[in-house]
Amino acid sequence: MADSSFDIVSKVERQEVDNALNQAAKEISQRYDFKNVGASIAWSGEKILMQANSEERVKAILDVFESKLIKRGISLKSLDAGEPQLSGKEYKIFASIEEGISQENAKKVAKIIRDEGPKGVKAQVQGDELRVSSKSRDDLQAVIALLKGQDFDFALQFVNYR
Repeated sequence: MADSSFDIVSKVERQEVDNALNQAAKEISQRYDFKNVGASIAWSGEKILMQANSEERVKAILDVFESKLIKRGISLKSLDAGEPQLSGKEYKIFASIEEGISQENAKKVAKIIRDEGPKGVKAQVQGDELRVSSKSRDDLQAVIALLKGQDFDFALQFVNYR
């Protein structure tokens, strides 16, 4: 019988991020506490730019955006937001969406699978994802449960289960 396998990836649906950003922009334009303060959120190249006239308001914009991401099922671990910076009279926050598993993070996950997972489960790094294979599908289910119980500082999804 052939090995069963699945891939561990860290991907974000760009359209869902776009939808969350549009919802946040709409809420910011309609909320009373953001009236006449130059509050905005928009794409700036590959990054997301949030700006307002005070540090508290720009943090509130980030909070609104984070709540919209959560409602759309996007992990906040994939959002890398910087600190508020003063630029002229405006405060700005640049945020980026992190995708892919770095080599050192992939090695950490593979080590956890080797040390704590069932015997006979193999994990190999393939670019920015991790392929996990085993003869037993039950072992693969145990690995998924093990990894969901861990607290990583990056988002994980399990795809191509076969």
